[in-house]
Amino acid sequence: MRYDLNLLPIFVALMEERSVTRAADRLGMTQAALSNALARLRTMLQDPLFIRERYGMRPTAKAEALAPTLAQALAAMDTVVLGQQAFDPSRADHIVTIAPNSYVEFVLVPALVARLSALAPGIRLRTLPYGTDLTETGVISGNTAMALGRINDAPDNLVVQHVADDGLACVVRADHPVVGSRITRAQYEGLRHVNVMPPGRLRAGLFQALERQGLKRDVVASVTHFASIPEIVAATDYCATLPQLICRRLSQDARLKVLPTPVDLGTFPLHIAWHVRYRQDPAHTWLRTLVAEVARSL
Repeated sequence: MRYDLNLLPIFVALMEERSVTRAADRLGMTQAALSNALARLRTMLQDPLFIRERYGMRPTAKAEALAPTLAQALAAMDTVVLGQQAFDPSRADHIVTIAPNSYVEFVLVPALVARLSALAPGIRLRTLPYGTDLTETGVISGNTAMALGRINDAPDNLVVQHVADDGLACVVRADHPVVGSRITRAQYEGLRHVNVMPPGRLRAGLFQALERQGLKRDVVASVTHFASIPEIVAATDYCATLPQLICRRLSQDARLKVLPTPVDLGTFPLHIAWHVRYRQDPAHTWLRTLVAEVARSL
């Protein structure tokens, strides 16, 4: 049987995007042209391949079975072609969009910008907020290079890489009238607390860690970003429980002191997520390697 090989990238795009609209945008085709190609694919492979659902398209059992082989074949071709295209970061000249959550933006983005200024001064970095919805970041469509934060339940067309872990610590003002060089469980539960509630899963992780240890907090103020914490804590007798990397930054403020939590609250992960189409892209591979290196160096 003679196969139309031009249809195979369309099949892979549909598998990865689960949307005719996004697949057409990605391939630079009209939706009508892509629908026509899908009809030819269905005839060629003698299967419906994709079933429309409320939130996109669900592949059939046959499409699921074919996908790994076809994607691997196209990826091998990409490797051969792209492997000949050496990426020189020092000569790169383009805009890169990433979507960090507020924690990553606070602790990692400054170091990343510094590394880019030294290694790839022509790359201009643009950030979009990452809260609870990956769709809003543009990473699912591939318009955004990567999302950074704690990423759970990612769709099939994203690759998620674990790059680092962070723990938690407490911050109080340096001359706190009750807390000395350590904070006890009784002191922690007796203090009033300021809480950071950015969009995303970090707050859920902290709440769950406290619940696992049966540790109670009297939260009297909640803010949406870590940047406001130093001013609040320095002016009150409140306590804040924050990621250790943020506490390390705050420890440089003479008005504050950083202390271990009274009980072990565990760690939380830092992930990078990107669209599968960038697996073999030399520029993207370089960038995500750099991001992972910066994260681990912190």
